[in-house]
Amino acid sequence: MLAWPTLVLLNHLLQGESWACDRLIPFAGKTALLQFGSTALLFKISDRGTFETTAAGTPATVSITLPSEAPALAFTEQASLLTSATISGSVDLAETLGFVFRNLRWDIEHDLSKVLGDVVAHRGLQFVKQLGQWQLVGLRKLAIGVAEYLTEENAAIARRGDIERFCLEVDALRDDFSRMERRLAQLERG
Repeated sequence: MLAWPTLVLLNHLLQGESWACDRLIPFAGKTALLQFGSTALLFKISDRGTFETTAAGTPATVSITLPSEAPALAFTEQASLLTSATISGSVDLAETLGFVFRNLRWDIEHDLSKVLGDVVAHRGLQFVKQLGQWQLVGLRKLAIGVAEYLTEENAAIARRGDIERFCLEVDALRDDFSRMERRLAQLERG
């Protein structure tokens, strides 16, 4: 169900990056199975170095299984996504696919400029980036405000300085108690 739109998007990205197609051409005719959670994507590499759908029962040259949280990790922690993959089959094909997927970039501004024009695409992306940064700043300020309320006004959570001071006092008390034990031991012996 998701195979065709996913392959269309991946092929669009590949067509913008000739180096990626060149790396995939030696593996023309080979198949790959990409699995994460209950989703599986089976595709074949074409003679042009792009991806094609293939019959469901086709044996895969390489099978790559990603953790179920793969979609979220793809946007947040790509390095941990690739290190947690389980690979079986052709190591060369798996390495090539990994290299292509790690280095494949979408030039959204270029695609938007074809539809909207250069200036509108550039300014639109700037606006979206600024909006995203504004949201992050807002969330950061909200988190700081909530933390300040919980530590200062409501006192539901101890402040870092109070915890550090408490730890220092516990360490001092432990040292004092240890010295007192040694002194008592000396008094009992002597």
